[in-house]
Amino acid sequence: MKVLTAVKILLIVTSHSQFGTTGERTGFWLEELAAPYEAFTQAGAQVDIASPLGGKAPADPRSEKEPSAETKAFLADAQATKKLANTLKLSDVKDTYDAYFVVGGHGVMWDLATHTPLHQLLSAGYARGSVVAAVCHGPAALVGVKGPDGKPLVAGKRLAAFSNAEEKAAKFDTVVPFALETRLRELGARYEFGPLWGSFTVRDGRLVTGQNPASSAATAREVLTALREK
Repeated sequence: MKVLTAVKILLIVTSHSQFGTTGERTGFWLEELAAPYEAFTQAGAQVDIASPLGGKAPADPRSEKEPSAETKAFLADAQATKKLANTLKLSDVKDTYDAYFVVGGHGVMWDLATHTPLHQLLSAGYARGSVVAAVCHGPAALVGVKGPDGKPLVAGKRLAAFSNAEEKAAKFDTVVPFALETRLRELGARYEFGPLWGSFTVRDGRLVTGQNPASSAATAREVLTALREK
């Protein structure tokens, strides 16, 4: 299998830690960072981590319970945890990457969904030929991204994201600022979904998306496939 030693990938996490007005804490979902990080580094890629505020990014406390093998490996990796404690500030990112991967977690719905520097970064990257990917609530970051034609990047494209049914099942549908599946459909996306909580990933050219935490590893593998085809 082709080793991607010359490839650079930017993982993007939320800086937002307040779960609406519930008083609970949120952030990024640890598994959705750990699984792609492991897949990309094992493929030989250089991986950086960025967030809106830079510095230490907040993990959703719920995602720290019952850690997966990938999560345990990430937390035991001194280089990985150092990058997470010192994330790059998105507005300062000038470097060009071969792929951009937006990690999910409910925090994304409050900051990355409206973060103009990220939207500009992803728009420019996609126009340049980079792979753009997101998993779970990560696709909320795509709602403000424009394609090369000036239309929403997601318009007319097949994609997956955390479903309205999953949000309702988790009893967070009245907490989030908008319904992600609904918003993506309104922007013209050809939204697709699999079983609740099951792995489901969609690739449409250089746009790769996954439905939920269980989709993290599969979404990362699709990104690697897209990169190798380039």
